[in-house]
Amino acid sequence: MTDLHVSYVDVYVVRRRDDLLELLALRRGPDGRSPGSWETVHGHLEPGERPEEGARRELAEETGLVPERWYNLSRVELFYRHQADAIALIPVFAALVPGESQVRLSPEHDRAEWLPAEAAKSRFSWPRERR
Repeated sequence: MTDLHVSYVDVYVVRRRDDLLELLALRRGPDGRSPGSWETVHGHLEPGERPEEGARRELAEETGLVPERWYNLSRVELFYRHQADAIALIPVFAALVPGESQVRLSPEHDRAEWLPAEAAKSRFSWPRERR
């Protein structure tokens, strides 16, 4: 029987610049999975880690950012992992960071851009992130 797991998290990072909200888009580096693809912050949960804990950890690891406000978007994405015969559930969060925030990239990514919502939607590589 197919397994159902909460094993990943997504975090949409938002900052306010003047009257404009910008979303963070990260480009995957050349040495990892899906090189050159643009994404939001996401990652695996560690054993025993709750989704919010994992999301905050991934935000810190991938960007070095500290949120002013934190939101549970009450949304869960999913995808089927055919090799493991498992459905992965992905709780989704949003982090509001200060407008002057600067990103410290992790080794996973080689570029970061702050974009208006429509531009971020166009830039994200994965359909679940564009939604």
